[in-house]
Amino acid sequence: MSAKRLPETTAHVKITRQSWQHGFLEGEVSAGDFEWHFQWNFRRGELLVKPSQGRALIKEPLGRFLEQQDYQLEPGGDYAFKIRAQL
Repeated sequence: MSAKRLPETTAHVKITRQSWQHGFLEGEVSAGDFEWHFQWNFRRGELLVKPSQGRALIKEPLGRFLEQQDYQLEPGGDYAFKIRAQL
């Protein structure tokens, strides 16, 4: 019996703004044909993602990525992570 392989998409993240003093990180994320802008207020644990189209597909995996990588992310930096879905 062969294992069925899950679909996978690479999401690309670019950090555009950061303020440790005010507790936020802003940037852009793209995956497949979708592009979003996000603002993460890490002190309040709030992640805003716009536009709404496709937001349900990216919000949870993006939030996990940001929480795991938070101190390593810098403005101007380009990062990537995998999503277990075909976008």
